Amino acid sequence: MTIKKVQPNKDKLNQIVTDARRNQELREQSYRGQALKLYPWICGRCAREFTHTTITELTVHHKNHNHDDNPSDGSNWELLCLYCHDNEHQRYEETRFSTSKSASISANIVTHNPFANLKNLIDTKK
Repeated sequence: MTIKKVQPNKDKLNQIVTDARRNQELREQSYRGQALKLYPWICGRCAREFTHTTITELTVHHKNHNHDDNPSDGSNWELLCLYCHDNEHQRYEETRFSTSKSASISANIVTHNPFANLKNLIDTKK
């Protein structure tokens, strides 16, 4: 049994390459593309390094939380990994709205000490 080799459609391949190049240019014009060119691919909080295969996990954070403020020098941007970016926005929301839930959590004081009687137990075994 022989397998037929299908010749690729050159027009279709050329169109794919053209679309890929156009999409790359559009990405580079976006603030994310600009930030990735300006800054090293390292999270600004946890210092995790990124490569071409993991770059999708690196986000651009707006320091003043205004997504319309995109100066070309990148002064309002910092690169953060997904986890640090989510943490930053969570902290911002908590301080912005100062929910009663977070206030009640900090008001709870732990009174139980699981090691309170440990010294007596060790002394009695000796």
